Amino acid sequence: MGFISTPTLNLIKRSIFRDILPMKTLEELLDKNSAWLILRDWFTQAKNHYEILASYSEDAAAALVGMQLPTRSPLGAIVYETGGVLIDHGWLRILGSGNEKLPRGLFDWNFGKTFKQSGEQPSYLLVADDAIGGYFAINAGSLGDKIGQVYYHHPKKKTWEPLNLGYSEFLGWALSGDLNDFYQDLRWDNWQNDIKELQGHQVLELESKIAVPVERHYQGVFAPENMGYSVA
Repeated sequence: MGFISTPTLNLIKRSIFRDILPMKTLEELLDKNSAWLILRDWFTQAKNHYEILASYSEDAAAALVGMQLPTRSPLGAIVYETGGVLIDHGWLRILGSGNEKLPRGLFDWNFGKTFKQSGEQPSYLLVADDAIGGYFAINAGSLGDKIGQVYYHHPKKKTWEPLNLGYSEFLGWALSGDLNDFYQDLRWDNWQNDIKELQGHQVLELESKIAVPVERHYQGVFAPENMGYSVA
């Protein structure tokens, strides 16, 4: 799984500077050498349980154009070809363009969180999260020194930690890495049963294990000053 993609940080910058650089059309972003051709092989070799959620053409096109991501990049391919990917029976959720099971796409989930308007460079880009309220993001400068690398916001430690993985490597780790080892301090007996009814727009509170909206959880962790209003 050694696929080398276009540098992720450059993709993020180009996707957000839409009022400075000309917007590329869908046709310009679709590439005959799509990374999806390689990613499909990765899925066939996966050691962890996964479910590729269907994408819907209009949503996928809008997300790809909105982020200005070419499909030759793994991030662009995931956004365009999938509504998201559920790993380990839904414990880990990788964002695509949205699906009933994961009603959050990469573009709409980041809009208002990591960037608020065209021309604004995000300080990081949220690309995945998990059932216990951990968040995965590509660092664009604010999370640490490792630019373009994936960081994890640990729900117990409440800090961003570098995984020393680029996005492509992160996908490979999610599909075939030792998730039990990574989550040894965050999983509990019978966690599989507790997440069976968990929806893609929910996470479990760390202590109570009660399901809450992921939007509310995110705001509570990263923007508690905005919690004076109800977040559904």
